[in-house]
Amino acid sequence: MTDLFAVQDKIRALTERLHYLNHQYYQNDVSEVPDQEFDRMLHELQDLEKQYPEYAQPNSPTQRVGGTITKQFPTQEHRYPMLSLANTYSEADLREFDERVQRGLEGAEYQYVCELKFDGVAMSLTYENGQLTRGVTRGDGTRGDVVTNNVRTIKTLPLHLRPASDQPADFEVRGEVFMPLSVFNDLNAEREQNGEPLLANPRNAASGTLKLQDSALVAARRLRFYAYSFLSSRRDFPTHSAALEALKRWGLPVSDTWRLCGSIEQVLEFIHHWDKRRFELPVATDGIVIKVDDLRQQELLGFTAKSPRWAIAYKYPAEAGRTRLLRIEYNVGRTGAVTPVAHLEPVPLAGTVVKRASVHNANQIAALDLRLGDMVFVEKGGEIIPKITGVDLLARPADAQPIAYPTTCPACATPLVRPEGEAHYRCPNERGCAPQLKSKLEHYVSRKALNIDGLGAETVGRFFDLGLVRTAADLYDLPQRRDELVNLDRLGEKSVQRMFAGLETSKEVPFDRVLFGLGIRYVGETVAEKLAAHYRTIDAILGASAAELAAVPEVGGVIADSVALWAQDPANRELVARLQAAGVQMQLTGEAPQPLSDRLNSLTFVLSGVFEQHSREELEQIIERNGGKLSSSISKKLSYLVAGDKMGPAKREKATALKVPIIGETDLLAMVSDGGL
Repeated sequence: MTDLFAVQDKIRALTERLHYLNHQYYQNDVSEVPDQEFDRMLHELQDLEKQYPEYAQPNSPTQRVGGTITKQFPTQEHRYPMLSLANTYSEADLREFDERVQRGLEGAEYQYVCELKFDGVAMSLTYENGQLTRGVTRGDGTRGDVVTNNVRTIKTLPLHLRPASDQPADFEVRGEVFMPLSVFNDLNAEREQNGEPLLANPRNAASGTLKLQDSALVAARRLRFYAYSFLSSRRDFPTHSAALEALKRWGLPVSDTWRLCGSIEQVLEFIHHWDKRRFELPVATDGIVIKVDDLRQQELLGFTAKSPRWAIAYKYPAEAGRTRLLRIEYNVGRTGAVTPVAHLEPVPLAGTVVKRASVHNANQIAALDLRLGDMVFVEKGGEIIPKITGVDLLARPADAQPIAYPTTCPACATPLVRPEGEAHYRCPNERGCAPQLKSKLEHYVSRKALNIDGLGAETVGRFFDLGLVRTAADLYDLPQRRDELVNLDRLGEKSVQRMFAGLETSKEVPFDRVLFGLGIRYVGETVAEKLAAHYRTIDAILGASAAELAAVPEVGGVIADSVALWAQDPANRELVARLQAAGVQMQLTGEAPQPLSDRLNSLTFVLSGVFEQHSREELEQIIERNGGKLSSSISKKLSYLVAGDKMGPAKREKATALKVPIIGETDLLAMVSDGGL
């Protein structure tokens, strides 16, 4: 008869021993036992847990091997919003930031913590009673995806912490999940060998890995984690640096590269120190994060609508390389724009191997005098695809061939057109050009538009290739083809049911996102919000003239002409009618915001820059609900230019030349002090 108490003790002992060995190996770089012995203990624990699953520990080291299948990732609201940081490429901006901190702290002494900005995926981890219980991505800063099973596979991340008297029972750790450069390079080499498209950079690779449904595949990608922030419901530490030291003491991975700086000069020294040395690190970095160290001082400085006032990110200038231009490929986008992409001899650049680069349009090809076979200069900053910035004319080979821009669409052979004043050639065959139709569908189901669960870009592209759909309205006819869909490879009953549920849920998506999802040229998220708020229904938008549309704040003539032209097309009206018939939201629900006062009647405003007390959208609401109007351009008819931080000099100069008064956010709020939000 099996001694169950002995089994339970054995499982507990193996769990604790393996956790300890993992910590020694990944945190202290100490290998206390041979790999073979470690694997033997791990397999023994796996076998015991299979036989006696009721005794498996919640944070067993066997979970790092993966094997859990997650069909979809639920979302969760962050207890503490994950705000983005203001960033700059300028040392002058850092000095201005330091001056703002000085003013905000009214002469008190302060220090900065400088940390390397690792290029990965921001992650929020929750520990309860020392156990890792949840991992949530940044998402939109308010809500993120719960990826706990995948996070558990990260071997440098402790599933349970060392006990400590200063460790709260419940707290959050913020940090960066990243893919080491060696892993990234190996992964791309494997993909190239298999004929698969290469991953653009380690950040995208880490992000995509965290969204894999099979945690065993996640484990194989060997992601890593660095902690950079501690959060709890009370102030447990006086300074950020003390919190970092505690996190490391508890067993969490904290990079040793951070430094305490007593002045902005020391901050700049730290930046210069890592300018070139960062490329010697095994992980991609793209800048330095500077934070006020004292947590009380952080509270005193507070936040703007989008970012903390006590922190800023400095980003290093783009890295450049030199390589040979092999050929030009032409891609057709959603709006018909034909974009050239350069194929290059592989060149190492900023921690990755670059094989492709953007050339933007025909104008740039002509301006650079690009020729096939040229040695070109390639630059890579934060862009996914690097860009060609110049040609080494002294190295131009005698047989370098001038580039003849295509006159017909590379996808459908329709003659290209180039509208007056535009840089791109376009394919006008929007009803019959496959890449345009497919891209429109992918845009409609994308996260920022309808965000249809179970219908991602790959699936909808596959349906298009099979002839199942051509327009967004066809998606809502898919339930009628259920038997056909369930028999497709890699789909099946559960996937189809999830897709149908996602289509039903998409009928509740707000009108402004539907309008964005229609893919009207020049209508981005902000313009879609403005049009939806102004007209409230699709019928009102379809019935508006170009002149009426242009009067809507932030729309303007070019966008208005595009919307009016789109609305006149019978095929687009038919698309709208079919979507309405399917139940998709084509009007705003709820009542329109009520006016607060008429204090700004007959006044017109332009907002520019970043504001301290309110977001730009909130200030726009304040102006409109108090009777004012918004404009996107400066003219003699403008009443006021409202200037925030980082407003461009061109607008200030134009307003000054036209004698338009320039006011600040505080001045605007004073004008509506009895009627503002």
